[in-house]
Order: sequence, then structure tokens, then C-alpha cells
Amino acid sequence: MIKSFDKISGIAFLIISLLFISGSLQISGSAYGSAVGPKTYPLILGIVLGLLSLRLLYESFKKNAETQHKDKSQMYYKNFGIILISAILYVCLLEVLGFVISTFLFLLVSFQVMEKGKIISSIIIAAVFSMGLYLMYVNLLGGALPKFSLF
Repeated sequence: MIKSFDKISGIAFLIISLLFISGSLQISGSAYGSAVGPKTYPLILGIVLGLLSLRLLYESFKKNAETQHKDKSQMYYKNFGIILISAILYVCLLEVLGFVISTFLFLLVSFQVMEKGKIISSIIIAAVFSMGLYLMYVNLLGGALPKFSLF
């Protein structure tokens, strides 16, 4: 990515992680004396976000400022736009097409945007992931996801 964007986003995520950590420390502890309480999960997420943002800052400052070709950055914007539009369509079509079909189509489009040409592996991975996630959530956790509702 563009190094200035990495620096700005690294600083922003570091600030967000510090706010997240300070907010989670203000949550009351467990009422039952357990070490794991309601503030444990947000605290862990804040620490992980902070560590990842520090890594991003380290990587962006470590490398010298290399000149980026303008057409390469335009490609990133195009890929981002395609994935953003497909994510919006995914949300809009989730109730209509159901979880499995809409997730499969979203993953297939996203995989093809990131790495063009490997259509067979993209189809297999998208199908296995969407069906596997559906089966695990419905069968193991007893949850409900949108089904194919056109019929």
C-alpha cells in the first residue's frame, strides 16, 4: 500500500486501541470473582489492535520512501471500489438469496478481484467456506441464518 496511508492509518488505529483499552478498563469486573469478566474481551481486542497498529507503523517507517506508480495506486482504488460495491450488494441480497448463495457470490467476486485467473480454486474455497460456516453455525451453535427466500 501507499506508505503515507499506512502511517496515518497506523496512528489512527493506535489511538483507537488506546481509547478501547482505557474504555475497557472502566468496565466493572466479574461479580462472581472470576478472572474472566466483561472487560476481558474488549481489553484483549484493544491490545491486539494496538500491537497490530504498532507493527504497521514499524513496517511503514522501516522501508525507505519508495516512489509508487500512479497506475498501481489506481488499481488499488479500483479493487477497493469493486469489493465495496460487492459488500453493499451482499448486505442487500442476504435476505433475498440467503446466506449460502450470497456469501458464495461475495467471496467469489472478492477472490477474483484479489487474484485473477484462479477461478476453480476460488469457486472451491468460496463454496466450502460458505457451506461450512453455515453448517457449523446452524448445527453446532443452533443459530439461524437467512435461507434462500425466492421460493
